[in-house]
Amino acid sequence: MNELTAADLRVALLRLARRVRAEKADSELTDTQFSLLAALDRRGRATLKALAEFERVQPPSMTKTVAHLVDRGLVTRSRDPDDGRQAFVELTAAGHAAVDETRRRRDAWLGMRLAALDDRERAVLADATEIMRRIATE
Repeated sequence: MNELTAADLRVALLRLARRVRAEKADSELTDTQFSLLAALDRRGRATLKALAEFERVQPPSMTKTVAHLVDRGLVTRSRDPDDGRQAFVELTAAGHAAVDETRRRRDAWLGMRLAALDDRERAVLADATEIMRRIATE
């Protein structure tokens, strides 16, 4: 059996992630834009500041990303009635649909690849999934 190196695992994970990310409902959405939509889907309405912190980007970058998504009808932006300096961002029905369809496509693509594996390979991946989850949270 080959010895696993950190570099081997890193490259394989990056290639797989890149391939899965390619399965999008809207090919014009960038990975950053989709990441923001997915965060809003998971977390609900959020301020621009909170989104910038969560996505680890500068506020001006987040403002541009949100403006693009507003123009596309995927999110709405509204002022906080209690603090006019704050803006809230929220998914529209079209934004929810884009997230749902992208997730469905990604799961279908990966599911087809998993179905082509034998039982032993799927068991190895199940074990590896738990190990990667643990590594990611430590």
